[in-house]
Amino acid sequence: LSLDCSFTCHYRCRALVRLDCSGPPSAGDEDDGNEQVLEKDTNVDEPSEWEKTELDQTQVEQRIKEYNSQINSNLFMSLNKDGSYTGFIKVQLKLVRPVSVPATKRVPSLQAGRQHPQGVKRRTSFYLPKGTVKHLHILSHTRASEVIDALLRKFTVIDNPRKFALFERSEKDEQVYLRKLGDDEQPLRLRLLAGPSEKVLSFVLKENETGEVNWDAFTLPELHNFLLILQREEEEHLRRLRHRYARCRQKMQEAL
Repeated sequence: LSLDCSFTCHYRCRALVRLDCSGPPSAGDEDDGNEQVLEKDTNVDEPSEWEKTELDQTQVEQRIKEYNSQINSNLFMSLNKDGSYTGFIKVQLKLVRPVSVPATKRVPSLQAGRQHPQGVKRRTSFYLPKGTVKHLHILSHTRASEVIDALLRKFTVIDNPRKFALFERSEKDEQVYLRKLGDDEQPLRLRLLAGPSEKVLSFVLKENETGEVNWDAFTLPELHNFLLILQREEEEHLRRLRHRYARCRQKMQEAL
């Protein structure tokens, strides 16, 4: 089934597709652009103020008590006998490209006498809804790379974990700052040092676009899909750009 905007989908899925095909972009589309303008990527190698802080065992215990007294939920942190601690982190998934998940299609067995059908492994791709959030219960020594692996398992995503990165997000002076976490950084430790405020510190999973992409690591179907996605992204960017200039011209004509 092809919609008015040339988006193609299965006819049973039409009700699940939320696209405005009737005219220019809505205010919500403009908001997405504004958020991108507000975001500022900082140097991945530059340590944050949380990373520079060192705590001894007594200070860790005191911080955990302060943290638990400030939250309004049961997502407490707990100190273990070995000196480590456990707790929850919330990660927002802000992925602009589709992810791949396994899809198993059952086919009848060709061998006589077999009672169970064979499963043929396939994969399908879809966009995760905007604003998807996941809480993870982790240890103080759980690394950022392990958090990414856990998130992908939760959503049964089979893409290479190196395609994704965990970011530290903070708000200061009406400016949003993003810093990519290193693989060995410990998100729960950062959460404890920053406190429970989401404005002071929150975690975001995004595509890993830092550094040179090794395109040889992808399969041919993946590369063809990337080309299609890039074409759609380019067309959408041009549409927004044309709309912005058309609106400017209209304002000038009204002033004239």
